[in-house]
Amino acid sequence: MNKSEIIGKFKQHDSDTGSCEVQVALLTERIKSLTGHLSAHVKDCHSRRGLVTLANRRRRLLAYLKRTNVESYKDLIQRLNLRK
Repeated sequence: MNKSEIIGKFKQHDSDTGSCEVQVALLTERIKSLTGHLSAHVKDCHSRRGLVTLANRRRRLLAYLKRTNVESYKDLIQRLNLRK
C-alpha cells in the first residue's frame, strides 16, 4: 500500500495529511516493511535502530490519541489490527 492510499483511507477531512490517525497508519506501514526487511537481514543493526525509533514514535502518538480522543483511538487500533 502506498502513502497516498493510506492517507486517503485514514484522513479526517479532505486536506488532512498530518492528523494523529494518518501518522500512526503511515508509521505502521513503515514498521511492517522494516520488519520484513529485518527478517531477511538479521544483522542489519542500523535498520533495527530505525525500527525501534518508529515503534516508539507510534507508541507516543497512540498514547496522545488515547488521552485526547478515546473513540478515535479504539477505532484506529481496530482498523490497523494492532492490539486486543
